[in-house]
Amino acid sequence: MPTPLPPFDLDLLRSFITIVESGGFTRAAERLGRTQSTISLQIKRLEDGLGRRLFHREGRSFEVTPEGEQLLIYARRLLVLAGEACAVLMEPAVEGAVRLGVPEDFATTHLSDILFRFARAHPQVALEVRCDFSANLLDGFARGDLDLVLGKREAQGGGDGQRVWREPLVWAASPRLLHLGGQPLPLVLAPAPDFYRHRALEMLEKAGLPWRIVYSSSSLAGLQAATHAGLGITVLSRDMLGAGLQVVDAGLDLPPLGDVEMVLHRPPGAVPRATELLADHIVRSLEQR
Repeated sequence: MPTPLPPFDLDLLRSFITIVESGGFTRAAERLGRTQSTISLQIKRLEDGLGRRLFHREGRSFEVTPEGEQLLIYARRLLVLAGEACAVLMEPAVEGAVRLGVPEDFATTHLSDILFRFARAHPQVALEVRCDFSANLLDGFARGDLDLVLGKREAQGGGDGQRVWREPLVWAASPRLLHLGGQPLPLVLAPAPDFYRHRALEMLEKAGLPWRIVYSSSSLAGLQAATHAGLGITVLSRDMLGAGLQVVDAGLDLPPLGDVEMVLHRPPGAVPRATELLADHIVRSLEQR
């Protein structure tokens, strides 16, 4: 006799994810527009069906169990797949072209799989992706050259757009780096108006640390190659740290770089259905990740 499937009710999984991401049952209830007792009952149903505890609860505080951490990974995947299935089966065939602007590093790290899934769900939509600095992309968006833009901004900086991602920035270098004490800090940075360049130089100036740019390139591959070669220190989002690069040792007394936010900019008013679908797909996918 086959083993019965676990109770992967998508509504229960959505509530579970929201609790983890919101940091509590009360906040999750507010976000989902439900009562706290309803959310608690949903989690009890999920735990009873799985035969596993998902949270350790003491009063108002809670901690995700190891089993809960495992479920979180699969729950996010299941909701993304469910959304794709709905798009394929319930959305009428959509045609058109969408022009998307995105910084190269974010596109390389986070967007390839997301765009692949969208193209599979909507094969008749042509995607035109432009990689550039956020400031240049926003200029193109203002001129009407782009339909959607994912751009960088200061964390909690306010302004237009919908925040879809946030991650810390780090100083990164190769073990080959040779930096002599008392010498200006060697930097590997993209040219202006790159957001990371602006943040790095601003923080160094505030800290009163001398610096010099030893290598500059608008190409992500060029910056990575120069940093791997040990020419200098660069700025990356933590997710961009790959083999051969590491967070710079705190012994250099470098100032913290803080976080960066990714914001999705949509045109005001009514937009073509293809543009709306891609925007919603990007938001949903990044939220689940």
